[in-house]
Amino acid sequence: MDRLRLGVNIDHVATVRNARGGAVPDPVRAAKLAERAGADGITAHLREDRRHIRDADIEALVEALSVPLNFEMAATTEMQAIALRHRPHAVCLVPERREERTTEGGLEVAGDAARLADYVAPLREAGSRVSLFVAPDPAQIEAAARIGAAVVELHTGAYCDAVAEGRTADANAEMDRIRKAARTAHAAGLEVHAGHGLTYDSVGPVAALPEVVELNIGHFLMAEALFRGLEDAIREMRRRMNAARGGA
Repeated sequence: MDRLRLGVNIDHVATVRNARGGAVPDPVRAAKLAERAGADGITAHLREDRRHIRDADIEALVEALSVPLNFEMAATTEMQAIALRHRPHAVCLVPERREERTTEGGLEVAGDAARLADYVAPLREAGSRVSLFVAPDPAQIEAAARIGAAVVELHTGAYCDAVAEGRTADANAEMDRIRKAARTAHAAGLEVHAGHGLTYDSVGPVAALPEVVELNIGHFLMAEALFRGLEDAIREMRRRMNAARGGA
């Protein structure tokens, strides 16, 4: 089985910085530490309200990184222009509402396919791999393939919540949805990623899915870094991913 990639989301380093103002902690420094610890890519979400990552952070990350940048963004005209200016390795389209604390669900692709097809075309032509963050729902996955996305990232939040709350039956049911969705996406010719809410306790079953080639993990790693340091937190996640993958 191929080695599973780990993308580290550094948004919440910026959250801590912005809570106080000033320049520390520096998201770019965190990204470089993540690289050193074995991250295969860095994810950063530039939100409309700039609540964590800011435009200057994206510019600095593009300049500093030696691993790919996965630029998460809403499907707005403003964000499209920013992505076309920087041409990151990957662009991941996510739903976004100002009042949410974090991304609460998958992108509605099936009901907005015509607009999204037009939206992703220039991003693809500029050389960015377009990913859509979707629920583990066959209708959304099939729509993603139709509009020309290269990747889907499966939303693992409901599964992770069930694991954290000890709802074993619900966790098993959600994991079954993710497993079937991964197979559907792979059969449709899409590269399959997964993420949202993954922890040391919940990562194993998702990491074991042979169709999944990348996990994107952020908040948990940043929280764990408070106690054990960022590099050690990432290395432990990598160890658990590799173990679930059969040592690949």
